[in-house]
Amino acid sequence: MTEADLAALGVHRIAVPIPFVAAGGPVNLYVIEAADGSLTLFDAGFGSEEARAALLAGFARLGRRLAEVTRIVVSHGHVDHFGAARFVQEQGGAEVLAHPADLPKIDAAGPRFADHAPAFDAHFARLGVPEAVRQALLRNGERSYGSASRLDGVRPLADGDVVEGRHVRFTVRHWPGHTPGLVALHEPRLGLLLPADHLLERISPNPLIELGPDGQDGFFRPLLAYQASLAQTRALDLELVLPGHGPPFRGHRAVIDGLTAFYLKRQARLAAALRAGPRTGWQLCQELFPAAGPADAFLTMSETVANLEALEARGEVAREARGAGWAYRGR
Repeated sequence: MTEADLAALGVHRIAVPIPFVAAGGPVNLYVIEAADGSLTLFDAGFGSEEARAALLAGFARLGRRLAEVTRIVVSHGHVDHFGAARFVQEQGGAEVLAHPADLPKIDAAGPRFADHAPAFDAHFARLGVPEAVRQALLRNGERSYGSASRLDGVRPLADGDVVEGRHVRFTVRHWPGHTPGLVALHEPRLGLLLPADHLLERISPNPLIELGPDGQDGFFRPLLAYQASLAQTRALDLELVLPGHGPPFRGHRAVIDGLTAFYLKRQARLAAALRAGPRTGWQLCQELFPAAGPADAFLTMSETVANLEALEARGEVAREARGAGWAYRGR
């Protein structure tokens, strides 16, 4: 199935630029034509002037207008996927929908990054992250999440909901992992999957640290959730995957098997490092990512902790108190 075939079905991909190198390239938005001539937008892209210009140019190539968008389905609460939703909404009043687990990141009534900053700072301190790195981490997070305009009245989206198109009928699949509330769109009759960042062909989606509403640790274990979601994805019969970054691809099972092997290799490296004795999360992060700078600390620490949680779940690693913080030891 080619992009021309998709266009005949009323499904169109628009790629818009983003400033996040680790994301895997421009973010993809998908325009889905409805039988009544209206449009549904799956993700809205980043909110920068450059990204909005690319969005407008993409609609112009289709001969359509943003005012024709009546519904925006947000795959998850990251700014490169919802950052331009308000811009689109202002053109024609489109309703915006997101899974309840990610809705607070998108809705204007939800907490801001600054509200979470003290809890994240305390959490990373317990993991052994030096203060200077923590300050850089928080500044980077504020710049990133502060770049998106929040929206009023975001409506909840549930697993099993349906997004109707002119020639397609997508089912909403809730697949937590990359975020607690990530949703994909699955068209079983045609074997199409729009997984957003749940499944990317060439990079592994970041399993990002999430704290509970009161800053509690263990609220969400992203890699464990992601592995369970991947198992559901692997069981599907798919013809084509239309990802959140990069071109469409086939062979989703091979991609998933490669991801599984990648994570097991990373976990083996952590287990090997712990054979030399207990380590803090920060020390183990440096083992995995020796060249990473402070600006990357949120991503690299998230990767490290998520893989340690997978080892903990298998009984191969234990986390224990060390003073005011934590250390990990092998079993």
